[in-house]
Amino acid sequence: QVQLVESGGGYVQAGGSLRLSCAASGLTFSSYAMGWFRHAPGKEREFVAAISRWGSSTYSEDSVKGRFTISRDNAKNTVYLQMNSLKPEDTAIYYCAADRMLPGANPSLYDYWGQGTQVTVSS
Repeated sequence: QVQLVESGGGYVQAGGSLRLSCAASGLTFSSYAMGWFRHAPGKEREFVAAISRWGSSTYSEDSVKGRFTISRDNAKNTVYLQMNSLKPEDTAIYYCAADRMLPGANPSLYDYWGQGTQVTVSS
């Protein structure tokens, strides 16, 4: 079956960096656009960033532009989220997702989801 497994979360002080990874299996990775979403307590699930099948196009939410970068390595079936200049407001569970069509911010477009990885940013 299709599996998406996130890793790389943890605790970091404000201003620090983390790199999240999402390893995919059970699907032809290069046939899927990939996205990152996050969910913090008391808030709705929020789009973070997305990337097209071959990485030619990327999109990100305004609050993370200039700080977060999404990338992918199709040879490794892995998508990454490099997070720099982290803020306490970035604290959330981060999820990766796979979409057989185009990348986008609407979670309804995505076909598969990982279980998430916790990111906690302290002040």
